[in-house]
Amino acid sequence: MDDSTQQLQQAQLAAILGQDPTPFEALISSLMSSSNEQRSQAELAFNLCKQTDPDSLSLKLAHLLQFSSHAEARAMSAVLLRKLLTRDDAYLWPRLSLAAQSSIKSILLTCIQHEQTKSIVKKLCDTVSELASGILPENGWPELLPFMFQCVSSDSPKLQESAFLIFAQLSQYIGETLIPFIKELHSVFLQCLGSSSNFDVKIAALNAVINFIQCLNSSSDRDRFQDLLPAMIRTLTEALNNGNEATAQEALELLIELAGSEPRFLRRQLVDVVGSMLQIAEAESLEEGTRHLAIEFVITLAEARERAPGMMRKLPQFISRLFAILMRMLLDIEDDPAWHSAESEDEDAGETGNYSVGQECLDRLAISLGGNTIVPVASEQLPAYLAAPEWQKHHAALIALAQIAEGCSKVMIKNLEQVVSMVLNSFYDPHPRVRWAAINAIGQLSTDLGPDLQNQYHQRVLPALASAMDDFPNPRVQAHAASAVLNFSENCTPEILTPYLDGIVSKLLVLLQNGKQMVQEGALTALASVADSSQEHFQKYYDAVMPYLKAILVNATDKSNRMLRAKSMECISLVGMAVGKDKFREDAKQVMEVLMSLQGSQMEADDPTTSYMLQAWARLCKCLGQDFLPYMTVVMPPLLQSAQLKPDVTITSADSDNDIDDSDDESMETITLGDKRIAIKTSVLEEKATACNMLCCYADELKEGFFPWIDQVATTLVPLLKFYFHEEVRKAAVSAMPELLRSAKLAVEKGLSQGRNESYVKQLSDYIIPALVEALHKEPDTEICANMLDALNECLQISGPLVDEGQVKSIIDEIKQVITASSSRKRERAERAKAEDFDAEEGELIKEENEQEEEVFDQVGEILGTLIKTFKASFLPFFDELSTYLTPMWVVSR
Repeated sequence: MDDSTQQLQQAQLAAILGQDPTPFEALISSLMSSSNEQRSQAELAFNLCKQTDPDSLSLKLAHLLQFSSHAEARAMSAVLLRKLLTRDDAYLWPRLSLAAQSSIKSILLTCIQHEQTKSIVKKLCDTVSELASGILPENGWPELLPFMFQCVSSDSPKLQESAFLIFAQLSQYIGETLIPFIKELHSVFLQCLGSSSNFDVKIAALNAVINFIQCLNSSSDRDRFQDLLPAMIRTLTEALNNGNEATAQEALELLIELAGSEPRFLRRQLVDVVGSMLQIAEAESLEEGTRHLAIEFVITLAEARERAPGMMRKLPQFISRLFAILMRMLLDIEDDPAWHSAESEDEDAGETGNYSVGQECLDRLAISLGGNTIVPVASEQLPAYLAAPEWQKHHAALIALAQIAEGCSKVMIKNLEQVVSMVLNSFYDPHPRVRWAAINAIGQLSTDLGPDLQNQYHQRVLPALASAMDDFPNPRVQAHAASAVLNFSENCTPEILTPYLDGIVSKLLVLLQNGKQMVQEGALTALASVADSSQEHFQKYYDAVMPYLKAILVNATDKSNRMLRAKSMECISLVGMAVGKDKFREDAKQVMEVLMSLQGSQMEADDPTTSYMLQAWARLCKCLGQDFLPYMTVVMPPLLQSAQLKPDVTITSADSDNDIDDSDDESMETITLGDKRIAIKTSVLEEKATACNMLCCYADELKEGFFPWIDQVATTLVPLLKFYFHEEVRKAAVSAMPELLRSAKLAVEKGLSQGRNESYVKQLSDYIIPALVEALHKEPDTEICANMLDALNECLQISGPLVDEGQVKSIIDEIKQVITASSSRKRERAERAKAEDFDAEEGELIKEENEQEEEVFDQVGEILGTLIKTFKASFLPFFDELSTYLTPMWVVSR
C-alpha cells in the first residue's frame, strides 16, 4: 500500500472515531444500506477500525446504543457489539483495555434498564448473553448475576422478561456456572410462574426453566424442579383460557423441547401432563396449530425411546384417546373434483392440514410404540369406521391401516387374514376415493408385510388389482392399481408371479395406450417391476411389449411428457436386463442411439430425464457387459459431473431471527448441527447419490475395462467417504473403493493398463486405504461402519502385500477404536434395559440394534483373518497389541 493511500485511510479513521459523532453514524447507516457497493465500502472501513483501534470502535458503538435517537442505529449497534464480543476467530474482548471493558459492561446493563423498544431489548439480551458466556466462568463479570436477580424481583415486567431471556441463553451456553445458584433460581422461577400476570414474562421464565433443567446433570438436581411442573403446565392452560393462543403455542413449543430432551422429568406427573395435552388436542374451539402442537408433544414423548424406554406404553387409555383424535383428523377431507381430474398421481386435492398431520402422526406413533400396543387399539376403533355409511370413514380406516403397517408389521402378519379381508372388501366400494385408498393400503402392506402377504394371498390380491385396472371412468384408480402391482411384485418370487403374467401384462399394454399420462406412467412402472421380478419368464412378452416402449421413448418429447419418457427408459432397461443380452441386443443398439442423442441435447436442471438416464445406462451396461465399453466415452462425463455436484446448502444460526421457513418446501431438508441450522436442496443430493451408485456399478461390471476412468473416479469418490449430508452418497463411495482397486489390479495383470505397472496399484492403494481408515474414525452410522470395515477387508485382500507397516498400524489403532465405541454403545443399551418402564417390546428393539454391532464385530474378525493370511508371522506383534481388546470377546457368552 503506498503512502498516500495509507494517509487517506488514517484520515478517514480519525474522522470516523473522532469527537464529531456524524461520520460514525454515517458509517453505521452505510452498513445497513441496500446498495452492495456502499455496504462493502463501509465493511472495509469498519474492519479497519476493528484492527487499529478496537477500544474506540466498541465505545462508539456502546455510545450509539445508549444515546442514538434512531431505533435502527441502536438495533444495529447491539448486533455489531454482539458479533465483536462473540468468542470466535475474531474475538475482540481480550484486546480491549480494562477501562473499555468496564464501560461496555456497565453501558449494556444500563441500556437493558432504559431501552423501551422490545425488539432492541431482545438484541441487547443476546449481546449480554454472548459476552457473559465468554467471561462469566472466569468471574469476569461479578455484577451480572446480582443485576439479573434484582431485575427478576423488580416490579417491571420488561426487566423480569429481560433477565429470564438472559438466564435461558446462559443455561444453554454455560449452564454449569449457574448451578451454584440453583436454590435462588428455583424460588425465582416458582415465584414468577406462580404469580406473574404478564404472559411475556411467564413465557420467558418457562424458556429459562426448560433450558436450565436441560443443563442439570444430576437427577437429584432435576428432581428439585419437579414442583415447578404444575405451574409450567398452568402457564399453558391460562394462556388458552385467556384466548391468547400465540402465547400458548410458544409454551407448547418449549414443552415439546423438554419432552424430547428430558422425558423422565415428566414421568412422575405424566398422567396429568399427557391428560392436559390430549384435552387441548380434543378442543374443537382451538386453532389447528395449537391442537397440532399438543399432539406433537405426546408423540415426541412416545418417540423419546432412548431416554425413557417404554414409558408411554404404560398409559393405554391415553394411546386409545390419541388414536381416536388422529382418526378424526383423517376425516377432514373433501371430495374435491380436482382430485378426480388430476393430471399426476401426487396431486392430493381435498386433503387438509389436519389430514396430513393425522397421517404422519399415526405412522410415527406406530413406529415408536410398536404393534403390541397399537394393533389392539386399531382393532377396537377401525371396525366402526368401516361399518359407517360415510365414505370419509371408510377412507380414514384404510389410510390408517397403511400408516401403521410399518411400525406394527410383526403383529399384523399374525392377523393377516383379518387385515387383508378388511382392505379387499373396500376394492368394491361405490366411492372412487375409497377404492383408491384400498389400493393404496394393499401397496403399503405389500411392502411392510411382505413376503408373507405375497406368499399367502397372491390368489386374492393380484386378481383384485387386475380388476381395478379396468376402472376406466376413474384413471386415478387405474394408475394407482398399476403402482400397487409394483409394490406387490417387489417382494415376490417368479414362481408366484408367473401364472398371473398373461392377465397382468395384457392389461398393462391396454393402459400404455391410454390417453391419460398418469395411467401410462403407472403402467410403465408396473411393467418394469413385473419384468424385474419374473426375469427370464418375461421373454414371451418381449416382442409384444418392446415396440410400445420404444415408441414412447422416441415420441414423448414435449416438456409435459418428460416423466413419461424417463419412465420408458427405466422400463426398457429393466426389461432388457430381465430377458438378457441375446434377446435384447438389437433393440439395445437403437435405444442407445436415442439416449446418446438426448445426452447431447441441452436439458433443463429440473428435468427428471437426467437421473433416469444415468440409471438406464448402468442397467444397459449390466445387460451388455463388455459390449458396453464403446459407449463409455459418452456416458462418463455427465456421470462424473453429477457425482461432483456441490450440495446447495444454506447455513443460518439455529436461533436466528430471520428463520427461513422452508418447512413447506419439499425440495429442502433442514438439519440442525450444534448452533447452526443447515438447509439442503434434496434433489441435488439424490442426483449425486444416484451418480455415485452408478460409478460403482460400472467399475463392478466392467472390471479391467473400467481402467481408463479410475483416476477421475477415485479423486471424485474418495473425498465423499466423509460426505455427511447424505448417507447414500457415503455408502456408494464406500462400495466403490474395492472395485476401483480390483479394476486396476486386473488391468495391470492382463496387460490392459496403458503401460502402467504394479507401482500404480500401490499408489492407488496408498490413496484409498488410509482414506477409508480415516473415514471410519468419523463415521456416525453403525451400518455404514460395518460397510466400511467390509470394504477395507476387500481392499486388503486385493492389495495385500502392497500395504505397508504404517498402514497396518493405523488399521489396528482404528480397530481398537471401533471395538471400544461398539462396546460402549452396547453398554448404553444395557443401561436402557434397566429403566423403570423397560418392557419386552423395548427388549426387541434393543436386540435389533445389537445385531448391527454383531455385524461390526464379524467384519473386524474378517479383517484380522485377512491381515494374518497376508502378513503371517510379521503380524504377531500387532495381534498381541489387540489381544486386550479381543480377550473379553472370547468368553463363552460371546
